[in-house]
Amino acid sequence: MTNCSPHRIASLQPSATVILAAIGELARVVACTKYCADVVPEIVSQRCVILSDSWTANSEQIISANPDLVIASVPYQEKAVIEILKSGTRFLAFAPKTLADIYMDIAIIAGAVDATGPGNDLIEAMQRTVEQFRARTAGLPRPKIFCEEWGKPLIASQPWVAELVDAAGGEFLGAPGKQIPAEEVARMDPDILIASWCGAGERVPLEKIVTDRQWETTCAAHSFNIYCIRDEYLNTPSPTLLRGLEALAFAIHPEIFARPKGIRQIIRVSSSTDASLAL
Repeated sequence: MTNCSPHRIASLQPSATVILAAIGELARVVACTKYCADVVPEIVSQRCVILSDSWTANSEQIISANPDLVIASVPYQEKAVIEILKSGTRFLAFAPKTLADIYMDIAIIAGAVDATGPGNDLIEAMQRTVEQFRARTAGLPRPKIFCEEWGKPLIASQPWVAELVDAAGGEFLGAPGKQIPAEEVARMDPDILIASWCGAGERVPLEKIVTDRQWETTCAAHSFNIYCIRDEYLNTPSPTLLRGLEALAFAIHPEIFARPKGIRQIIRVSSSTDASLAL
């Protein structure tokens, strides 16, 4: 029987690249985006063709890489979907919302490359880790957490982040993935504020957003419980989320969890935008 699994994959989404690396199939990736290297640095050594991402896809770029499968997320722009389809290449599109969706996406990608076993192992390992954190925080106080994935407009983090916050021992405020007025966040008075902006890495201006939004009177500001977590740790729906879970657990319960990489904390709030930060 002929093996019909793809040998030349164009990954337009970092999460797909992370998943392929985690199941031992990174060698199949012949084209990816510049953002994939941020989360999978070893992809650089493969000399992949660099393509536009899921939101700005270009059919000519895709065709030039000669892939037999394109993996992308469902873009925000219809034009990008049309460009992917114009390439004439088989196309897997994902739009996860929850952890269960992410586990299903891992299973689908693993099945597509004949790596069902490693895919199942990865899913089980992720589920086991989430439950271990949930067990460690059971019975602890549950502070109120506001976590944002974008600042202008202000958008709360995705549903999978709300699930991670719950596992890390916190209460997620607001509707996941939805816009929310800054005044509403202030009214809810979070104990902890977390910013993880898409594409911003660790560069969110914590003090500036607090003063600009007049959040200085919140419990989070009074106790300096204001954090930035690396973008890919919370916004890449893949095994990378486990790093985000570690960061959330430290922010919420530093008394029992060690400080991981990829998180920084404000140490003062003033009217000045010249922030002082603890790295």
